[in-house]
Amino acid sequence: MKSSRKWMFACLCMLMVVLTACGGGGNQSTASGVAEAASNNASSTEPAASGEPVKVIWWHAMSGELGTVVDELVKKFNDSQDDVQVEAVFQGTYDESLNKLKTAMGSGTGPTMIQTYEIGSRFMIDSGAITPMQQFIDKESYDVSHLEENILGYYTFDDRLYSMPFNTSNPILYYNKDAFKAAGLDLENPPTTYAEIEAAAKKLTKDGVTGGSFAIYGWFMEQLLANQGAELLNNSNGRAGLADQAQLGAPAAVNTLEWWKKMVDDGTMLNLGRKTDDTKKAFAAGQIAMTLDSTASLRGIVQAAEGKFEVGTAPLPKPSEADADKGGVVVGGASLWMMNDRPEAEQQAAWQFIKFLAEPSTQAFWHVNTGYFPITKEAYNEDIVKENLEKYPQFQTAIDQLHGTELTPATQGAVMGVFPEARQLTETAIEEALTGAASPQDALDRASAEITQKIQEYNSTVAQ
Repeated sequence: MKSSRKWMFACLCMLMVVLTACGGGGNQSTASGVAEAASNNASSTEPAASGEPVKVIWWHAMSGELGTVVDELVKKFNDSQDDVQVEAVFQGTYDESLNKLKTAMGSGTGPTMIQTYEIGSRFMIDSGAITPMQQFIDKESYDVSHLEENILGYYTFDDRLYSMPFNTSNPILYYNKDAFKAAGLDLENPPTTYAEIEAAAKKLTKDGVTGGSFAIYGWFMEQLLANQGAELLNNSNGRAGLADQAQLGAPAAVNTLEWWKKMVDDGTMLNLGRKTDDTKKAFAAGQIAMTLDSTASLRGIVQAAEGKFEVGTAPLPKPSEADADKGGVVVGGASLWMMNDRPEAEQQAAWQFIKFLAEPSTQAFWHVNTGYFPITKEAYNEDIVKENLEKYPQFQTAIDQLHGTELTPATQGAVMGVFPEARQLTETAIEEALTGAASPQDALDRASAEITQKIQEYNSTVAQ
């Protein structure tokens, strides 16, 4: 049975496609409470029988400035106590990390815990290689009420929390306030519906500036669907049972892509391709006046525009005012998974570190230095978070959008074992429609059929 599961996991890893989470860098901040939180959490962990601290290996995918912040958190925790020592090891992209995990399975050389992007959740559960976080929560009656419900919701299946959220974001609308003023638009009342976005884009397109640009990113389509209460997959987005049908050809997706294409055809929206960095650069250069991007990119976007124009933020648009009370956003990012082939003492030691990461002071430090949401509600009471919000008031839009989302199968997010491939197929469909290679309906129908086939192939493999 174990060898069969290992074979399944190895085969399925071949399906994973490189998709990194959005992230933002930032200035270092003091974190006097971080060491104290680490000491409080680790005090209940007994050292190994040899007297040496229990070693925890954490595989992560945070590079650059994000990796620097990860290393600092680990150092704070390690320096605060003597019972647990965490070693953070960068393993490349999420896909690369999972492939390395596949190779390590059964060899005893794998990590204690691993960071995996949110769309890998179904895959991780099906691997049979993890210990659900709920097991640790139940064992000590750990109170999860201090954590953000809308973030926990993504990683909760059948009322069990399988992994602990770590880096979390969602998309918002960014707009150039100076361009809005020049176009006679209300700076403090940005567009919130498809029709308002379209009307604003027309007024903004002048004097070498185009109304906007949305990167061809499957995540954006997923979010625009959830924001109107539409589900990407059947069986309640794969939450009520294994999904076996994609729903990309449904009216919600087709209408969204037709709206997007119309603006591109009218010349009020640029098609800059799939790279979100290209749209960010165009926005920072003042070439486009509106764009969609991750909340984790906020600091970088604001800093890139400094001295040139003021950046405004608005919620993700909805099709119409009639949809105002429907839907919401799905959290993006990644979470931490505990591997079940490690000794119990090692897993327990990793749990102490995970609790430290969830502490308000730790989350405040993580948020301020990366731009990701705090997963802990009390983090917003920390002084460094309040000061950061004063410096970047645009982030209030992201906070309000997260807290204003009602948790439903649509906003919990779709789950399927072939999500990375599905996202790529969605992007191909968007690209075909925007370039005129196919109608939005035909492009989405074709992508939906291909995704459905891949889901069913995956499900049959899991069933074996």
